[in-house]
Amino acid sequence: MRVLVVLRVVGTLLRYFGLAFIPPALFAVFERDWTTLLGFVGAGLGSLALGTLMARAHGRPERVFRAEAMAIVAGTWIVVAAASAVPYLVAGLGPVDAMFESMSGLTTTGATVFTHFDYPRSLFLWRAETQWIGGLGVIALFVVVLPRLGIAGRQLFFAEASGAPSEGFGAQIRRSATWIWALYAGLTITCAVALIAVGMAPFDALCNAMATLSAGGFSPNGESILGYGNPGVEWVLIVFMFLAGASYPLQLRVVSGELRAFFRDGEFLVYLAVALLAVVLLLVLLAPEGVTGVEALRVTAFQVTSILSSTGFASLDYNEWQDPAKAVLIFVMVVGGCAGSAAGGPKVIRHMLVARHIWREWTLVLHPRAVIPMLHNGKSVSGFVVRSVLALVLLYFGGYLGLGLILTIVETDFVTAFSASLACMGNIGPGFGVVGPEGTYASFSPFAKTLLLLAMWVGRLEIITVLALLHPRVWSALRAR
Repeated sequence: MRVLVVLRVVGTLLRYFGLAFIPPALFAVFERDWTTLLGFVGAGLGSLALGTLMARAHGRPERVFRAEAMAIVAGTWIVVAAASAVPYLVAGLGPVDAMFESMSGLTTTGATVFTHFDYPRSLFLWRAETQWIGGLGVIALFVVVLPRLGIAGRQLFFAEASGAPSEGFGAQIRRSATWIWALYAGLTITCAVALIAVGMAPFDALCNAMATLSAGGFSPNGESILGYGNPGVEWVLIVFMFLAGASYPLQLRVVSGELRAFFRDGEFLVYLAVALLAVVLLLVLLAPEGVTGVEALRVTAFQVTSILSSTGFASLDYNEWQDPAKAVLIFVMVVGGCAGSAAGGPKVIRHMLVARHIWREWTLVLHPRAVIPMLHNGKSVSGFVVRSVLALVLLYFGGYLGLGLILTIVETDFVTAFSASLACMGNIGPGFGVVGPEGTYASFSPFAKTLLLLAMWVGRLEIITVLALLHPRVWSALRAR
């Protein structure tokens, strides 16, 4: 792996990321918030300067190898998160808290350390923007705006994108990514307009819309969606959170005229079935507590779509629910959204392939000579993909367990520790206990926050990318050029 090649490309990406600080800086000027403006200007100029310096490293790549592409993707998330943390530092957060909030935004986790919400509005706009940029992936955006990367752009995108079979990007990667981002922006604007139509203030509508379509969950309201007390807002967000957890390339096909594409995609049908099943189970479980009628449907549908899509908005404190209802939410957390969506977690398609693999092995016990192909949407899935999926799902659950055990030993109670592990590595945000929908991660020690922000990073990169970079062969092959 050529280190200078990695530095050059990461620097190029960081330099262009500096442009992201312009909108909140202009809003800070409009608000006459000069202190916060200083943070945005400093972060933007710092990104430009450092990125330019790194981009001048020797080693202009005609070709980027697989290990280099993974290093660029992983390094870009770290460097961009560090740059994004500067406005939080200026606002008064400590270094670890600032990095935690920044990483949570870019990975669309939505876990926060904010204990009060009287910060300048420009900072809340920045929180929402970081989630919106991270929703489809930093690299996917740069594939659109940096055609000069050439073949590197294509390789970087596939190093970041899900390896599970799904309705993905086509051969013309830049054109496909451009159309996906156009759909993403269109849905965000539509969501914001719908929120304004049901009574939300324009600024809040924009921030919540960006947090919704990115499946992020950062709201400018300290009580999340509960703070608005508006059932119409919740119904609007139910629709758009569900779409945020569905495959964007699949939605693009529907918008392009293939109206039946939703109902021909196995992963989307399972995603829909899981959502409906969870809503029905919660309706049954919550009925004895007096939650019935249309209100019950709204409450249950909101929480299910929020957690299934890994958005993490809250319309109530589900910490107060009985354990069986909480168990349904945990099940939904573990499932996650679709591949090609903004959602975190292992993704529905991987659970489907694991289930089909188990069924095939079960059948082969009875009929050892049988030939049973693995199919998805009528297409054969290779053994390599199946093995990769099995390994990734195992790593996710191993990560949940390992991080939960560490947090339980060094930090907090069992429920809080394991739900924080699941919420951060699955990029969901809120969990149970101290980190429930009305809680924050502020009480965790710097050590625990560092572990959790690394879990967000690892979960967003779907684990394999990070593990691949730790392979001895990668380190033994390091060279400057």
